[in-house]
Amino acid sequence: EGFSSVKCFLSLYRFQACVYFASVFQAMSCGIHYLASVFMAVTPNFVCGFPGNVSSVLFHNSSASSIEDIWTLWTSTENYIVVQLENGEIWELDQCSRSKREVSLDLAYEYEGNKSVFPCSDGFLYDDTKWKSTVVTQWDLVCDREWLAKLIQPTFMLGVLIGAVIFGDIADRLGRQRVIWFTSAGQFVFGIAVAFTFDYYSFVIVRFLLAMVSSGYLVVAFVYVTEFVGIKARTWASMHVHAFFAMGIMIVALVGFLVRTWWVYQIFLSIATLPFVLCCWMLPETPFWLLSAERYEDAQKVIDTMARWNKVSTPCEVSELCSVQQDDLASGRMGDDATSSAKKHNILDLFCNWQIARRTITVWLIWFTGSLGYYVFSLSSVSLGGNEYLNLFLIGAVELPCYIIACVAMDKLGRRNTLIPFLILSALICVLIMFIPQDFNILIILANMAGKFSIGVAFGLIYLYTAELYPTIVRTLAVGSGSMMCRVGSVVAPFCVYLRSVWIFMPLLLVGIMALLSGILTIMLPETLGKPLTNTLVEATEMGRNKKSYSEKTPAEHSGAALEKIEMFGQERVSTDK
Repeated sequence: EGFSSVKCFLSLYRFQACVYFASVFQAMSCGIHYLASVFMAVTPNFVCGFPGNVSSVLFHNSSASSIEDIWTLWTSTENYIVVQLENGEIWELDQCSRSKREVSLDLAYEYEGNKSVFPCSDGFLYDDTKWKSTVVTQWDLVCDREWLAKLIQPTFMLGVLIGAVIFGDIADRLGRQRVIWFTSAGQFVFGIAVAFTFDYYSFVIVRFLLAMVSSGYLVVAFVYVTEFVGIKARTWASMHVHAFFAMGIMIVALVGFLVRTWWVYQIFLSIATLPFVLCCWMLPETPFWLLSAERYEDAQKVIDTMARWNKVSTPCEVSELCSVQQDDLASGRMGDDATSSAKKHNILDLFCNWQIARRTITVWLIWFTGSLGYYVFSLSSVSLGGNEYLNLFLIGAVELPCYIIACVAMDKLGRRNTLIPFLILSALICVLIMFIPQDFNILIILANMAGKFSIGVAFGLIYLYTAELYPTIVRTLAVGSGSMMCRVGSVVAPFCVYLRSVWIFMPLLLVGIMALLSGILTIMLPETLGKPLTNTLVEATEMGRNKKSYSEKTPAEHSGAALEKIEMFGQERVSTDK
């Protein structure tokens, strides 16, 4: 049924299909910029610089005339290199310090005599066999400045959090079209500007702005396409916005393999979506927003354009839609509780009773775990051994089938019955990876792909499930708060990955514990497949307590044609962000 819906969408709705694919094409740039730092901020092997010209180099039993010849033998950060300068001085070069031997007789690797320790005042020497230049080598973000390198990804994710909030609100006020234009142009401009930053702090600031517009585009693009796509293909269309994000990750791996200088790499990544920037001005405003802003003539023009593209001989009239909507709204309001409609709801309503509070805590935990697991598997892929470029490419590619599985499973098995096994499966995979020997690189990579697949299914499903778990009066609030927890997870994920230095399996252990806990708590959530959306907190609570009696209810207010459109519109406004 899902595949036939998509086929119907492509064949009958040409206009919507063109708008959809044009919009989600730019979603690739979000995936590109979100994961660009995995290669841009690589820390290669390095040692302290030395004062003078080298005549010979010694590493254990191997000698060479230059340090560049030694890097292939480097196996551990605890190693050091012995160099003899042209003036006869012998130095031992560690990563964050250097020692001058007091007695310079024979060049030997082991030395028991007196040494004078000096700081790395002459800079550092980096292994450039893989990367000619990274931001770490550009600004010496090592040793006592290493923490600056580790802040690059978290500060970007902080920009993602803030950008989603700001541009989501602007899109509701000024329209989706304008925000689409601005954030698309912003991604290109700030993406290019990052390559020409002159120091670390300007680099972080411009990347922060880039994160804001990238996040803003992803949020608004999701709303934009769902407001154009017909209801039959909406689930598939909205889920596969994530698929284009994954394609952006694959592009990062490809460009990283081909370009080894960080600023050239950044320029190529930013140029990748230039075609959309040049043509995005042709995208129309959505009729839904135009109607909500009472711009009826503009809405009619868009509807007429859609009718011409789709070869509809009798396009609908805005006046007819408005009259039906007003009639149904009036009748719907008569059946509602007056105090409920007048009351302004806040975050505390998500904890109004034990049933709803437990549901909120569980949903927030799933959002956080999904984002944490998604980025831990993605960011860790370059450290699995083997070819790091192929690893990242496969981690992105495995997402493409996972969203198809999620769409099919959520419609056949149900939302909860799909979410529980995939959360628990991701926890089991995290445990399994810990028992795989480190020299089994292929098996480790396959296991990480399976982990990313399972957490991806859960991560993609939670958007729709959250909207169905809460009543109309707090639905947007519930999804918005869950999305905030998602972004908190994305900010925490880079720090979680850095815990590999404490214990190599620490990130997987944390993700596994969170996924297992989330899976167990999800058992207590009600199933929403085939059930009408609730309108009040009382109905939502009843859905959790007495599932059979609730499923047999069909409130009268769900029968009105216009109110169905309003309900549908409420689902369309659910925003998403990676």
